[in-house]
Amino acid sequence: MMFVTKSLLLFILVVIHSSSDSDAFQLDYTPTQSWSSLMKGVVRSTCNKKTSKSASTVPMRLRQHLLMASRLISSFDKDDFALPTGEWPYTRADMGRLDAKRDSFFYDAPRFVRHIDDRAIESLTEYYREEMTAILSNNPKKEKLDILDLCSSWISHYPTDLQDKFGFVVGIGMNEEELLRNEQLYMHYCQDLNENPSLSQFGDNTFDIVTNVVSVDYLTRPKEIFEEIYRVLRPGGIALMSFSNRCFATKAIAMWLQADDIGRMTIVGSYFHYAAQWSKIDALDVKLSPKSRPPKRPSFGEIFQDPGAALAWASTMGSIMNPGDPIYVVKGVK
Repeated sequence: MMFVTKSLLLFILVVIHSSSDSDAFQLDYTPTQSWSSLMKGVVRSTCNKKTSKSASTVPMRLRQHLLMASRLISSFDKDDFALPTGEWPYTRADMGRLDAKRDSFFYDAPRFVRHIDDRAIESLTEYYREEMTAILSNNPKKEKLDILDLCSSWISHYPTDLQDKFGFVVGIGMNEEELLRNEQLYMHYCQDLNENPSLSQFGDNTFDIVTNVVSVDYLTRPKEIFEEIYRVLRPGGIALMSFSNRCFATKAIAMWLQADDIGRMTIVGSYFHYAAQWSKIDALDVKLSPKSRPPKRPSFGEIFQDPGAALAWASTMGSIMNPGDPIYVVKGVK
């Protein structure tokens, strides 16, 4: 029999006892107020005012649906913010960065890398599929989707099986070589949005969707950029700002580095609010549920007979409970 210390065995028993059913790995996400005290009056209340239903109130069939790619964390409204639309509460220090040099130096060399892990990318693609399919379903006369990808790179993560539904797909990014490699773009522009936030090359009401993948934290002039996003979107169009917990720390703005995930959702939500009168602003967790189902828990008797089975169960559960990079989206509807 494998040797197991009493303390380790007790720990395993506690972990097993605390897992009340086979869905224990699907943790409810309840926002906290841990960052609101740092917002200096920018936001009146944190995101937990309107949270999604607890998993316990959702049918088991839905909880076990592994391809549900979006879960509402919170909806923002104007009362959540200290100032009205059009004002701007942030200081130069809030927008400061450790590396204050022009971004063109930082992005001069191409980076053909993925900035989030495969499961996060898969989750974002599935979420895009949900949103794109919904637009097409709700607008039967619409045959093609026109899309603008801001801070674009060599991949845009759009679902390839919907490629025939794409119309005018444009990327704006920092590196020519990366943008040329992106097969989902119809055309592209090299443009530093921190130097020139204008999207004057596009007319009003040009796009159905505007996306930005894990780059909103690098924007130093977000109000101007979000004003432009609103202008180029068609009525009912959507802006999808996604982010994870990774970043180039020297290029991310100061208040982003000081915030937790809930605080970052609030920051992006405030960008929408202060830039324009959006009809809806939502914060979402779009990470897909783990692919693996949790193994059957060993009973107390089985643990005492074979402690190795308990260690194997704990190890498997540990891998399921650590699903990799999170992925969040703050969505604005024009």
